Amino acid sequence: MLQAILHRTGVGVATLIVVSVLIFVGTSVLPGDVAQIILGQMATPESLAALRTKLGIDQPAYIRYFMWLSDLMSGDLGVSKAGSGIGTIGTPISEMLYPRLMNTLRMAGVVSLVAIPLSLSLGLLAAMYPGTRLDRIVTFSTLSLISVPEFLVATFLVLILAVYLGWLPAIAYMSGNETGWQLIKALAMPTLTLVIVASSQIMRMTRATVLNVMSSPYIEMAILKGVPRKRIILRHALFNAIGPIVNVIALNLAYLVSGVVIVETIFAYPGLAKLMIDGVQTRDMPLVQACAMIFCATYIVLIFIADMATILSNPRLRHPK
Repeated sequence: MLQAILHRTGVGVATLIVVSVLIFVGTSVLPGDVAQIILGQMATPESLAALRTKLGIDQPAYIRYFMWLSDLMSGDLGVSKAGSGIGTIGTPISEMLYPRLMNTLRMAGVVSLVAIPLSLSLGLLAAMYPGTRLDRIVTFSTLSLISVPEFLVATFLVLILAVYLGWLPAIAYMSGNETGWQLIKALAMPTLTLVIVASSQIMRMTRATVLNVMSSPYIEMAILKGVPRKRIILRHALFNAIGPIVNVIALNLAYLVSGVVIVETIFAYPGLAKLMIDGVQTRDMPLVQACAMIFCATYIVLIFIADMATILSNPRLRHPK
């Protein structure tokens, strides 16, 4: 077990280093210049050169990368170059990230509390009664929702719940002082969109994995002995199917933190993904790089946890021959 943890930790660190190179290269080749954006179109070449020197963006790319990586490893995310989002020029990026990260984690937590129990329950019910009307409804619903992109789901929800019915606001505006019903209304539309998107994938994987385990010889023997199907699924099949289920849950949790750019943009939700979009628009590269690294680190950590859960739930992986 310790060897598996050390191996996956090393792979995760190596992946982060490779990703940091890709992020830095990707942000470096983006068109536009933060100095030009700050000074405007009427800026003189001399003023542009002076501002680039002041911001440190006139250094060679490899020097800027190693300086950025060194600061990142010491916990320093740098300062804003263009005053993106809630900050001004020279504002520490950590101060800009904290409130947006809390908003994203808050929404991800609410979505997880709703989507995971709901999708696991419906997926297990569909596996308990394969071929029934319930199973066909669950299968059809999951296939339909997986095929629909989140921006289309969000658009339909806005049209129905905000425009036609007027139940919820179309914009998830948050000032930071919302409590109770105000907070629920602000989170309702983006949360509902993400619940629909995430639940369909977890539900389908749960059903498919449990039914695959149900074809195993030891399950067939239990069926022949007259063990109730419900008990077989909950006591035996579920634990052997937990690996793929945990992995798809981990991927969806990572998506809730890092892949909600479209949802946050549609609803103007002040989360981390929206802050990264603001940074791209103003060419605030240190901010974009910090957000991207947080997203990638989230994926790596959650996949690591899913791998550990898979190993712990499967004796054959804990004690390989």
